[in-house]
Amino acid sequence: MSFMLSALMIVQVLSALAIIVLVLLQQGKGADMGSAFGTGSAGSLFGASGAANFLSRTTKWAAVVFFVTTAGLAYVTHKGVEQPTTLDSGVMSGYQAPADKSVPQAPGGASVPAPATQGDASVPGSGVPSTGGAAPAQTAPAKPDASVPQAPAAPATPAAPVKPATPAK
Repeated sequence: MSFMLSALMIVQVLSALAIIVLVLLQQGKGADMGSAFGTGSAGSLFGASGAANFLSRTTKWAAVVFFVTTAGLAYVTHKGVEQPTTLDSGVMSGYQAPADKSVPQAPGGASVPAPATQGDASVPGSGVPSTGGAAPAQTAPAKPDASVPQAPAAPATPAAPVKPATPAK
């Protein structure tokens, strides 16, 4: 972190804390009604009207310092103190589009292994002789599992449309 960035950050935090304290010390507009009856300025540190002027002016200058340091921090962090600026410094700056957009790519650039040309001996009907020495006989495809829902069969003939009853006159 550079010295300029650290200095601006410290001034920013101090001015923010000063604004918070100064706003909390100020009296609201409704507090002036008490001074009309003689009770408002008795406990005042700066007198009857001096506190409003001093606190409001100090709050104004603390706000000016806060906004100037905010602009300075934005400039320093965007421009960079030690690094040269580039126009292509965004979130997508290091992204490279895939060469073939018609085929989805595996994440991380890992290739998917090709299926084996010979079947596995542990899979029945794979064509690899089992340990018994004889090749398994070709079997018919298995019936679908009952837990998997099947599409309903289409009716052979469509149902005749029902005519609505006509009201009697």
